[in-house]
Amino acid sequence: MIGISKLYCGSVEPSDVLRYKRQSKELPSGLLQFSKDKKPVVVWNCTRTCNLKCEHCYAQSDGHRYDQLSTEEAKVMIDDLAAFGAPVLLFSGGEPTMRPDLLELMHYAKSKGMRVVISTNGTLITPELAKQFAEVGLSYVGVSFDGDPETHDKFRGVQGSFDRALQGLKNAQAEGIKVGLRFTINKHNWREINDIFDLMQREGINRACFYHLVYSGRGSEMIDEDLNHEETRQAVRLIMDRTKQWFDEGGTPEILTVDNHADAPFVYMELLKEDPERAEKVMQLLQWNQGNSSGNGIGCISWDGEVYADQFWRHYSFGNVKDRPFSEIWSDVSRTDERSELMFRLKDKRPFVKGRCADCRWLDVCGGNFRVRAEAATGDLWASDPACYLTDEEIAKHPDDPEKRIVEAPAYED
Repeated sequence: MIGISKLYCGSVEPSDVLRYKRQSKELPSGLLQFSKDKKPVVVWNCTRTCNLKCEHCYAQSDGHRYDQLSTEEAKVMIDDLAAFGAPVLLFSGGEPTMRPDLLELMHYAKSKGMRVVISTNGTLITPELAKQFAEVGLSYVGVSFDGDPETHDKFRGVQGSFDRALQGLKNAQAEGIKVGLRFTINKHNWREINDIFDLMQREGINRACFYHLVYSGRGSEMIDEDLNHEETRQAVRLIMDRTKQWFDEGGTPEILTVDNHADAPFVYMELLKEDPERAEKVMQLLQWNQGNSSGNGIGCISWDGEVYADQFWRHYSFGNVKDRPFSEIWSDVSRTDERSELMFRLKDKRPFVKGRCADCRWLDVCGGNFRVRAEAATGDLWASDPACYLTDEEIAKHPDDPEKRIVEAPAYED
């Protein structure tokens, strides 16, 4: 995640992170990306069943019932995650609200000291369910929107899903729960980014995550629907400009871009032209962030217990929590077999990436970007991510020192 409001608009300073000694157990959720220990935020696709038919669904969810972890198996998993120090459990799907024991498991995770959030299509959040979410003490409800009502309903495959999602979000809002939008950028909707900002300001929604398209699940059929490099630059610049405008008007938006870590050096380079002093602080935050965190600071457990590097890696499982605890699977870097070797490499991808990524001056702040997207597009897990929109000139190493990847950030006390 690249926090546009945190970085570009200056809502977070390095000192804000150091106050918590960069420990994930202590850091507020909004600062977890800057943690030192990188304990994983775990996305749990608690069910594959869904009431919608989204074109870009990475889980390829539908209305069928699938085998999934039982309530007791899920509680054993949660016990292990809590003991391991995973700070956040994100309930996702499919559509998580279709799981009958959802509230019971949310309460259980909270009782173990975990922060609990949910990613949902929002259509099933009734006033009563929103009240129950509030009783759980949910940290956040993220609701997916794909543009204007017509665009959204087309992507979701169900007429009226936009209006129902917006009402569900409002129901959560009415109970005092922090809410936000999730928007996956593609050729069909990127020109509606302005409309999304207008919706947020009109409805009093301060948070949004703008996701770059990842070629996984049904999204793997949308490679041709991804933006070209120039369109991506325009989209990110527009998100930056609208966020800054909102700040300048006295608002407090929390805007992030997700799943393309080229956004990090892009924001830094734009700031370097506009506010060099702020750019120095941003560089420190980006170095702490370390870019893509698949298999390190973020992980995924599927409905059936399979463990993935993130929610887009469904073609490659590291094991199953029914056979071995997540904590053991996640820590297995013994390099004794193919799975442990890959887990080892994902902890630090920089020595293994190829092509433009290997020679990029921004590798330390991007982390090699999305490996699963590189594999989907090229067949090579370690090839350059084709969604990187930086030019060859922009990624060239420092002219005064061929071995130097990035401009050194000032030394903040750590």
